[in-house]
Amino acid sequence: MDPERAPLRRAYCRGRGGRGGSILRGPDSRVPGVIGRCARLEIEFDTRRGRTIVAHAYAEPPFRIGAFDLDDAAYVIVVCSGPGVFAGDALRQSIRVRSGALAVLTSQSALQVHPGHAAPATIRHEYRLDPDAELHCHWDPVIPFAGASVSQQFDIEADATSRLYWSDALMAGRLGRGEAWQFEAFAHELRLRVAGALTYLERFRVTPRDRALTAPWMAGDAGYFATTLVKHGRVDAGAAEALHRRFENLPASRVAVDAIESGLLVARLIAADGATFAGVRAALRRTAVESIFGRPNLLGRK
Repeated sequence: MDPERAPLRRAYCRGRGGRGGSILRGPDSRVPGVIGRCARLEIEFDTRRGRTIVAHAYAEPPFRIGAFDLDDAAYVIVVCSGPGVFAGDALRQSIRVRSGALAVLTSQSALQVHPGHAAPATIRHEYRLDPDAELHCHWDPVIPFAGASVSQQFDIEADATSRLYWSDALMAGRLGRGEAWQFEAFAHELRLRVAGALTYLERFRVTPRDRALTAPWMAGDAGYFATTLVKHGRVDAGAAEALHRRFENLPASRVAVDAIESGLLVARLIAADGATFAGVRAALRRTAVESIFGRPNLLGRK
């Protein structure tokens, strides 16, 4: 980032958002120098005449809503246009699903994180699920390039009667170019609150130069990683065990599934190659959506 633009960046990025108040913000107040570098996306889903609608949508570049379809649910593809995110960028995504609405969110492609000399890129997602709301999020991996630093945070506030399918993913770098574990730092936090109580927290910071991540007791030969959360009234220890048994012995990947509590399970997936990773992750999603949510109609789209 040019030194002359740094004060403009700080003026916008400080004091925007926080955990209190509405999840949706006011109109664009950015100064021209930060457009494309600091941005927010807002989408609110509601119901009308028994169907889910997009009640509010707002996107600042590089965000763009690539496509959406209002059928049995609201299907939305979120696009982060351009070559990716760079050091010092700050991107915020805020989603609200009102009571009775059913939304399916996916990304257009993997998010590339480029190196630089500024502060780490920051990615912040906020989600709010009202009573009887249902949200499915299946995100393509984040790919930190060699020398890149990024901090991402996913904060989900869910009503006790809401339902959630969530899956985020990480690649260890541009593996096809031999850049495994060559990024500077990757900080990650996934936080789920149900009825105001912290129910699941996943937090780590990976700095490859400080430890041998390819050791067998760590990542080994894996370069692809994903976390899946399923919050649904049909989830119990038996459902988690059935998923675990179905996927535990697949070749070239490792999958573990466990019930955190009644109504919530977590699955972790690692794999050494992209094709295996994508196939197993899709199969895990398909099984959960069909057997737990009972909604096979939500599949078949990106």
